[in-house]
Amino acid sequence: MRAFLQQPLPGFNANVLLPRSALGNGSNSVEEQDRRIHEWYRFVLSFPPHLVRRYLGEFNLGPDAVILDPFCGTGTTLVEAKLGHFQSIGVEAHPFSHFVSSAKVNWNIDPHELLRTAKDIADSLLATFEAQGINDNLPFQGNLQSLDLPQLEPSRQKLLIKDSISPLPLRKTLALFSRIEAYGSTPYYPHLKLALAKALVFSISNLRFGPEVGIGKVKDDAPVVLPWLHEVHAIADDLVSLAQRDSYPQSVVYLNDSRAIDIFLPRQSVDAVITSPPYPNEKDYTRTTRLESVLLGFIKSQKELRTYKRELMRSNTRGVYKADTDDLWIQDFPEILQLAEAIESRRKELGKTSGFERLYSRVTKLYFGGMARHLTSLRPVLKPGAKLAYVVGDQASYLRIMIRTGALLADIAARIGYQVERIDLFRTRFATATQEELREEVLILTWPGELD
Repeated sequence: MRAFLQQPLPGFNANVLLPRSALGNGSNSVEEQDRRIHEWYRFVLSFPPHLVRRYLGEFNLGPDAVILDPFCGTGTTLVEAKLGHFQSIGVEAHPFSHFVSSAKVNWNIDPHELLRTAKDIADSLLATFEAQGINDNLPFQGNLQSLDLPQLEPSRQKLLIKDSISPLPLRKTLALFSRIEAYGSTPYYPHLKLALAKALVFSISNLRFGPEVGIGKVKDDAPVVLPWLHEVHAIADDLVSLAQRDSYPQSVVYLNDSRAIDIFLPRQSVDAVITSPPYPNEKDYTRTTRLESVLLGFIKSQKELRTYKRELMRSNTRGVYKADTDDLWIQDFPEILQLAEAIESRRKELGKTSGFERLYSRVTKLYFGGMARHLTSLRPVLKPGAKLAYVVGDQASYLRIMIRTGALLADIAARIGYQVERIDLFRTRFATATQEELREEVLILTWPGELD
């Protein structure tokens, strides 16, 4: 599709073993000293803050450097950059994740006023509950149908994962959210709302998280107000612990598509990129955050959900559309075409005929084409010599055909004009399906500053 994809690869081949170095702590968990700010809400598949700090230090950045995370998710890179006194920019196409990142880098609010407001809301709502015979901290024994509490519209109810939240906790959550909405014009409104998102997922709901989001024990009732207040207090405590909160540099988060980043970011404005894009792993990232996205008003209909999915990198079969053309970006890239052909051959060999299985080969091409499109659109906004770190992972979810994501993205980046420095090993995960170790890696690039 583009001239740069028709040129010989400049001295790099994915079949040649790259220099790799282990990253000391390969844990994906948040270390105790890193919980401040990050734990306001953390996407279950987020990469750890210590990994961001490693590359912020290694890239030898000046005090005026601008850090970009083009797939910022729930803001790990942005928070670490701000704590390190770097300006930062985030790009996120999913509206709920965009909201989370924006709230987590907004520290210019009065924590005491935040707490006072939360207490007023809690006292008012608990009084309403009590008048209807509800003790929020004890299981409700009355008739659910007699309660005068908000209900979710059937069209939005259909968007939820079945049994992700029980009827009474759902209605109590909607009642709390309506009280929070009354403070929508205040500077601390996002933090009140973010606290509810955290409490909703990890305390109020029936969700559990393993490799995939699923349903745990279904509970008839659950406290709503106290878990929310707990999260508000955690936010306030973290804000109090930040000395001179107004001295930290600016962080801006765009709700936009990272595959067209040159359209909305200034030329040569970015000194470094630290990010973790989606992996081609059949995970629907809109499903992982579906409950909070729907209940807190970020997704109101199936049509809106489809609209947001179109702005996301194609990494799973639930997000593929007939009009998609990202695969054209890798039509002259034989390694990826051969990979897609191998997946399709395996599908036929195994007699797999379902609709989503038929899409495995196409989503692979769309994913790597989307990343080629992203890396191309990124070039004009990078300063010459800019450093980039991409946290990516091997995958074998498509009929047990191994996808060496880091090596393939390195090939793409080299052909586009980036210098491939190395691939660091972050950690390994054992895949029971293939009996192989899957590598999570950090692809390190340099942008030399030469456009075609």
